[in-house]
Amino acid sequence: MSTKQETIVIIDDENDILLMLEKHLTREGYKVQTFNNPVVALSSLPKETDLILLDIMMPQMNGLDALPKLLEKNSKSKVLMMTAYSTLDKVLNAHRYGANDYIMKPFPSLSALSKKIEDVLNK
Repeated sequence: MSTKQETIVIIDDENDILLMLEKHLTREGYKVQTFNNPVVALSSLPKETDLILLDIMMPQMNGLDALPKLLEKNSKSKVLMMTAYSTLDKVLNAHRYGANDYIMKPFPSLSALSKKIEDVLNK
């Protein structure tokens, strides 16, 4: 187990994804908080959030709409967008709104996700 101290917030409407990511990232040593609703996340985002894993497609509010609001609350957070439905337009908008990177769901592997997270945190 690693001695990482970074805090990661995961926002995704799929509870199975939240549970899987929370278990995996906690095992890797991260402090993890999850939200299945971006509106709730906006009102409860911890101030000391190092990374936000943010799904793009959610029924309450899509990730592209939530992204600038989350960064307004915590401008130091890095953001890794997650999506199963990527288009060039969505990727460009995510970067334009402040995302550091994105990853496709389903993830190639949990180790690939971990590497992407490390890359974003070290940017």
